[in-house]
Formats: sequence, C-alpha cells, structure tokens
Amino acid sequence: MFNKKNTTIAVVLTLVVVGVIIASQRLSNRGSSGLTGPTFEVERGPLTISVIESGTIQARDRHVIRNEVEGRTSIIYLVAEGTHVQEGDLLVELDASDLEDRAQDLEIRVQNAEADLIRSQENYAITESQTESDVELAELDYEFAKQDYQQYIDGEYPYELKQRESDITLAEEEYARALQNMEWSEKLYEENYISQTEFQGDQLQSKRRELDLELARGRLDLLTEFTYTRKLAQLESDMNQAKSSLERTRRRARADMIQAEAELKAREAEYNNQKRRYDHVQDQIKKTKIYAPADGMVIHATSTQGGGRRGTQEPLEAGHEVREREELIHLPAGQRMRAELNVHESNLDKISAEMPVEITIDAMPDVTYYGKVTSIAPLPDPTSMWLNPDLKVYRTDVEIEGSAARLRPGMNCRAEIIVKEYDDAVYVPIQAVVRVGGRPTVFLHQGDEFVPHPVEIGLDNNRMVHITEGLEEGQHVLLSPPLDVSAVVRRPREVEEESTDIPMQPSTTDESDAPQSGQDQPRRQRPDGAQRQGGQGGGQGSRRPVE
Repeated sequence: MFNKKNTTIAVVLTLVVVGVIIASQRLSNRGSSGLTGPTFEVERGPLTISVIESGTIQARDRHVIRNEVEGRTSIIYLVAEGTHVQEGDLLVELDASDLEDRAQDLEIRVQNAEADLIRSQENYAITESQTESDVELAELDYEFAKQDYQQYIDGEYPYELKQRESDITLAEEEYARALQNMEWSEKLYEENYISQTEFQGDQLQSKRRELDLELARGRLDLLTEFTYTRKLAQLESDMNQAKSSLERTRRRARADMIQAEAELKAREAEYNNQKRRYDHVQDQIKKTKIYAPADGMVIHATSTQGGGRRGTQEPLEAGHEVREREELIHLPAGQRMRAELNVHESNLDKISAEMPVEITIDAMPDVTYYGKVTSIAPLPDPTSMWLNPDLKVYRTDVEIEGSAARLRPGMNCRAEIIVKEYDDAVYVPIQAVVRVGGRPTVFLHQGDEFVPHPVEIGLDNNRMVHITEGLEEGQHVLLSPPLDVSAVVRRPREVEEESTDIPMQPSTTDESDAPQSGQDQPRRQRPDGAQRQGGQGGGQGSRRPVE
C-alpha cells in the first residue's frame, strides 16, 4: 500500500510540474520575449563622430630625388640617412659601367656616320655641279640646233637659191653670146674669113655654154626639189633631237639630284640618330650621379613608405637594384609638415576636404597637433592592393597647422578626423542596433520583456551610433540582441496580431548628419586630455547600416 501511494503521489506531482511548465511557456509566449542580458540606458549629450586612422609624418615641402636612369641599375654609393647635405653634394651614385660601354660603341658609330655624311655631302655637291653642266650643255646644243635651222631657212637657202639663179642667168648670157659668136663664125667660115678650126672652136664653145646652162638649171632644180627639203628635215630633226636630249638631261639631272639628296638625308638621319643616342647615353651617365638640389637632411624614400621597398622590410642601401623613376631620397624643405593617412574605403563617404583633424605622435603622446584634410586620392593605393587585393585604402593628406619643429619625417602618428560634432544627441552603443526586416531596430525594455523597436539612425563612430528618432533619454535597450532575430520576433498567431501595432517605419539616414563636401565643418578646440562624450571609438568606423 505504501509503495502504491507513493507512486501515485509522485505521478500527480510530476503532472502538476509539467502543467506549470507548459502554462509558463504559454504565458511567456503570450507576453514575454524571454530575452535577458545586459542593458544600456539611452544617453543624451555631446557626441563626436570621427574617423581615426594611423599614418606617417612627412614634410609638406620636399625635394623628391628619383632614379632617372632607364631600366634597372645598382646603387654603388648612397649617402647615409640623416646626413645634412649642402646644395651640390653627391647623394647617390649608380652603376654606369654598362652605359659607358654603350657610349664607346656609339661613339664609333657616330664617327662612321659622320664620315658617311661628309661623303654624301660631297657627292651631292658633285652631282649638283655635274647636272648643272649637263643641262647647260644640252640647252646650248638645243639653242644651236634652233639657230642652224633658222639660219638655213633665212640665210643659207635663200643665198644658195640666188646663187643658182645667178649661175643660170650668167650661163644663159654666155650661152647666148656663144651662139652669136658661132653664127658669126659660120658666116665668116662660109666666106673663108676664118679657118674651119676656128669655126669648130666657136661651135664647141657654144656647146659648152649650153651644157653650162643645163648644169646651172639642174643645180637649181636639185636645190629646190631635193637639197632644201633634205637639209630642212635634217636641221628640224637635229633641233628636235636636241630638245629631247635637253629634256632627258633635265630629267636625269633631277633624278640624280633626288637620289643624291635622299642619300644625303639618309646619312644625316643616321648621323643624327647615332648622335642622339650617344648624347642620350652621355646624359644617362651624368644622371648616374645625383647631387643635392638644395640644403637639407637626407631621408631615404623607403623610410617614408612604411614597409620598405615594394612592400618589403628591406631598406635602401648600396648594392641594391633600383628601377627607373623610383624614389630614392627625400630632402625636406622648411619645417611645415603633413600627415599621410590610408583611409579605409568604408570611411570615404564620411570624410571630405577641409575637415579638422587632431594628430598625436606615437613618440610624443602628450602633444596634440591640429590640421585639416587637404586631399583624398581618387583611386585606392596600388601598393596596398598589390599586397592585399581585398584591402582598399585611399591616400589622404592632412596639413598640419603652424610650425612643427619637433616633428621628423617618417614618425608614426594617429589622426582623428572630426566628421561631425553634436552638442545634444541621443545615442546608444552600436552593438545594440540590429536590422529586422531591413530596418534598424533595438530591443527596448518594456515592463518585464524586451520588444523590438524600430529607430532611425545617423552616423556612428564604431562605438556609439546617433539615434535620430525612436528613442528617448533614460530608456533601456538590450546590449546583446539575439543573433537569430527572426526566431524572437516570430509569435503565435494571437501574438502576431498584437504585434502588428508596433510601427515599423523605414529607416532613412539622417541627411543632416552627413558631412557636406566643401562646407566648413565644426572645429572643436579643447585642452589636451579632455574627454569627448562617446567620441573615443575605434578608427575604422563607417557610415553604414548597423548590423
């Protein structure tokens, strides 16, 4: 009996406990989120939005000494870093042995090219003189041919024609006289006044004169019908041949001159090319010795690049190989300084030119310098991208105000860029804000539970976020919202109906919080060591929806 009674009591107690647990769970589902953890009381007061980055100190005005020797060459002498040099002192000497060998070879080529050029110049002068003589001779032959042609038409032919005609006239007169003598001789012979021999002599004389007349007439016909035509054609041909020869001579002269000129230009181009290459190598040899352009303290370029040559820890020293246009030495000019920062891409939309900056030096933490942003690179730093393709940082220059005699180039610094300062702002820790359905939301303490409450946010400094709407000072929010927000927000149907009364307004960033480029940003002067309310957050803050 006792065992049965005890068993019955145990079963009843178990059922009661289970019922209580189930009832508690139902009540919890109806009215409590079941969330617990540390809370934060919403604060109201001054809030500073800033971006903190590390960087190095550089001289604002400096002479950058670069390697101007083409290709790659080695350093054989390098002035020690920190040395104070005067203008004209030797800073760097590069290996010039290869350049000197090239200079000797090019010097020989220049001499050969110069000899070829002189020969071409003389050949051009000879060709020019010869072509001028040939053209003048051809022109003279053509002129003589024209004169011969005109002389024959106007002089020789009329003269010969008249001579033939006069010969005929004389022959006719002599023939007539011979006939007359023969007639008288015939009468005298018949009357026996003269002998037969004399009569026959007169007959022979008459016959001779007749033949002379026929020959004179024949010579005239030969002149007019054959000799004139042939001679005229010959002279005209000679004139045309002389004209053609003159044209050929002129063309040949032009061709010879063009060829001589082309050869001369080619030799001139070859000489100038070799001379230019020789002069260029000589100039390169001069550039292997780099002298100080002004007085100053020597700083090796690798000491200002934060990580050595090409991202290594290797400092610049004699024996190292350097490339063309590589920075070797910086010579600061004056005591004005600037800070070089690498700003992460997530902070780019926060900062702009002319924003105030407070700078502390690692070596002098008790001193604060003030300055302003002067420039932001439009493209990410290529060295950082080469070392880490996923890291995008942008070179940002900060001008340090006044004289900074204690600062030295290459010092590490920490710069706080003041994005915006609020005299009266509501803020909560950044980890207290999550997104529910794409809206910034906090878990607000109401009664005995934490309920999701939508808010509107502004800028953050990676520690505190500005609440522009949705919270009041003194309210409490959960500092550790659940990772799986959807599981907490999910309710039974009746709870979901009640939860529909919670306003879930779309979150929009307060545009008044965004710094406007080109506008003066509030600059806060404060004594060293003073604290800002909520302003000492991490340096990699970003203006982004809080996760």
